[in-house]
Amino acid sequence: MAKSVLIITRQAPWAGPAAREALDIALAGGAFDLPLGMLFMDDGVFQIQPGQAPLALEQKNLAANLQALPMFGVDDLYACADSLAARRVPTDSLALPVEILDADAIRALLGRFDEVITL
Repeated sequence: MAKSVLIITRQAPWAGPAAREALDIALAGGAFDLPLGMLFMDDGVFQIQPGQAPLALEQKNLAANLQALPMFGVDDLYACADSLAARRVPTDSLALPVEILDADAIRALLGRFDEVITL
């Protein structure tokens, strides 16, 4: 049986390659039916904020890839409540349907997965 993997993405979409790499890992794992989830924390919550303008920063738009996650079987999507609040990202209009978790729920979530990858 395949091990379950939680991908924690902590980088803003414009801060370098880490956000794209986390997304690529999730899509590849989903394509092979690997049981995985994705947690957006710290500046990673900016990835699920709508209305990105990546071309202004000469970056590729991650929105299409993010929207593809459920099509690849990546349905377990989470966001850190503290990170959203600290960055004033409104939770009522996120670009993806995520479950918003507090610190205790995140600790419990970490225990549900066999492996954790942090980018």
